[in-house]
Amino acid sequence: MAARLVQRCCWRHLATFTCSPAAATAALLLPSGKASAARALPHPPPASIHTSVPSTWNADRFSVKEQVEENSNSEHRVILNLIEAATSPQELFQLGELHSLNSNQASLVVTRLSRLAVEKKLETGDILQDERFQQLIEIVDSQISQVWNNTLVGLLKSLYSLGMESSSREMQSVEHEVLWRLRRLSFRQLASLAEFLAVKQGKESKLLSEVIKKLELRWTELEGTRTVVMLIAKVGHISSVLMDRLEDKALELAEQFSPEDIRRITLALAYQNRRSVPLLRAMSYHLIQKHSELNLSILMDLIFAYGKLNFHQPQVFQKIATDLQPHVSAMTPIEVTRCIRSFALLKWLSLPLFEAISQYALDNAKQLSISHLCNIILSFARLNFQPSGSEDFFNMAHEELQGQLDSLEPQLLTDLVWSLCVLQQAKPPYLQRVLAPDFHAVIQGDSSPKAQNLRMKLIQINAAAKLESPEYQGPFLPAGMLNAAEPAAEKVTLLQSSLQEALAGVLGSQDNGRWDVHTIYGWQIDAEMVLNSENKPLPLKDFAAPHLPHSEGTKPLPPGARRVAFLRWEFPNFSNRSKELLGRYAMARRHIQAAGFLVVDVPHYEFLELKLERQRAAYLRDKLHKVVAKELAS
Repeated sequence: MAARLVQRCCWRHLATFTCSPAAATAALLLPSGKASAARALPHPPPASIHTSVPSTWNADRFSVKEQVEENSNSEHRVILNLIEAATSPQELFQLGELHSLNSNQASLVVTRLSRLAVEKKLETGDILQDERFQQLIEIVDSQISQVWNNTLVGLLKSLYSLGMESSSREMQSVEHEVLWRLRRLSFRQLASLAEFLAVKQGKESKLLSEVIKKLELRWTELEGTRTVVMLIAKVGHISSVLMDRLEDKALELAEQFSPEDIRRITLALAYQNRRSVPLLRAMSYHLIQKHSELNLSILMDLIFAYGKLNFHQPQVFQKIATDLQPHVSAMTPIEVTRCIRSFALLKWLSLPLFEAISQYALDNAKQLSISHLCNIILSFARLNFQPSGSEDFFNMAHEELQGQLDSLEPQLLTDLVWSLCVLQQAKPPYLQRVLAPDFHAVIQGDSSPKAQNLRMKLIQINAAAKLESPEYQGPFLPAGMLNAAEPAAEKVTLLQSSLQEALAGVLGSQDNGRWDVHTIYGWQIDAEMVLNSENKPLPLKDFAAPHLPHSEGTKPLPPGARRVAFLRWEFPNFSNRSKELLGRYAMARRHIQAAGFLVVDVPHYEFLELKLERQRAAYLRDKLHKVVAKELAS
């Protein structure tokens, strides 16, 4: 018993002395050969001690093995600390020279080199050409199967970041190893790798396509808002199948999203042009219910995304407009332009916000570029918004635009003059510039949609010049351009078909009316009729029709006769949640009135409420009588 006790005490004392943590740490700072000698096991004890039974000897040997493993882990931790503490590539290369690194440690050194190259903006070519770097890569390549999964993923991303050639044998070895291990990678590792490859290599990456397939199969493992948001923002556009599943998961987690998460998801949906209505509704609800304060960047990005997706959520629009108003005076011109264009796309008119933007333009006229000013005017025109200080605003605009018209591209110049016509602010110099023969000659014979849209706006500008600008003397568009004003056929709406059925009973005969009349002013009349002095319909074909490109008749209207135009106003013709016509349709109504018509408005919110045809016919007769009575009283 005494001999056995002495033996165990000697072994424990000797092992502790030779393999203490201090000795191990000191050994790491020696050259590799010396470090190996320092880590060697102690020599066997003298023979006089070997008096124990075999079972005791095995137990003591197990204790020594545990101690060696503990020392090995301690050494690994020290190397990891030295890698993380390195502040330059030279320190990392020196670490590789002083110690015999295994494949895991060499991989971590490469990863740290990549991080240092990004942080310190180092030249990666010098790192790749260094012989010591090649030695690290050789160590990794020789023991690639022993690299841990997380370290392997980091290694691959680091090699891509350093710009290592994808055709090199070592790079392909790492890629193949990652490909071989995809099934064993955790979902978080797959997501991280997919994010990196999507940004670095794009859709053409074969490895990325395999990673995405694994994500599609294992999407039920997805958890946590951070991963969902990242995948939607960075990877979703590559796979519609994965994006569908990500949207379902995001719908489950919508309540947990922060405003920043909502911002990133809505922007991703906007850039991918995915109008996921359930997800947008859920995020909008929680945005209003849970988040009272939003910063300027989030407000700007949200209204941009909603505008691009044409997604209407009035409560969110009101919140964004209210929250944006105090920020207007401190915004940059480009932020103001983005803001007002998004609201214009959404057809949402917030009077306080638009008044603040109008005042901003007055206060910062010299900081606004011509492009910024044009975009503000275009947005005002779309919503038919007239600032309370209209005279001051447009005087400033005319002053800034003076002498700048020739610098604008044709499309922007046309949009600007058209918008000024909507706002009844187009002066003769603007009209002369776009109605000049040399301006519209470039689109003659061009049948592209862009040219057709430009031609239609020029025709409407020409109508504004003739009907609303008595001081304008010309030039005007040639008759040949006005004949091309008929747009392509559109799908018949419920309001349109119902109106035609009801008007058939009001007119009494097909000869008493025209349907879908395309005028030389660029506007379409749903139906027109002529009433005599006793308010009875008259046949149309014998009378001259100066509003048509080609008139069937030549007779002038009888004394006391009046032309009547029926104009239907669909839901999209109005500002959001409003009964105010958008600028385009307000100008159309003005022009038709100025052309000598009595206008009978047929808005959707009144007409479609009537379910019976006799009710609709009675409604039209009543509206007609009121319009005639108002004209007689004026």
